[in-house]
Amino acid sequence: MGKPPVDPLRTASQKAARLVWNHSTHLSGLIPILERLCQQDGIQTVTPGVIGRSKGHCPKMQLRVSVPIRGGYKVIARQGKTVQEVFILTTLLQDQLETALAIAMR
Repeated sequence: MGKPPVDPLRTASQKAARLVWNHSTHLSGLIPILERLCQQDGIQTVTPGVIGRSKGHCPKMQLRVSVPIRGGYKVIARQGKTVQEVFILTTLLQDQLETALAIAMR
């Protein structure tokens, strides 16, 4: 058996991104959103990070682009009094990433 044929119409930016599972706990409902985000063009790697507590209360899941990092952006996911960092390596600009996040949250 050989390798499967390569589709010349599918470029590297069109492959599904990698979702890194390096923590055993995540915000409830966050993983399905990140899996949908991984299907979008321009997203390369999505890594959920540290979970913490916040003073404010956010009743619905909210993802907000925080700061640029090397090769992408840090996103803050909030639900209730819990926050979680999400690191996204991408070729998208910040406004394009915000649009992609809005699409993934639908």
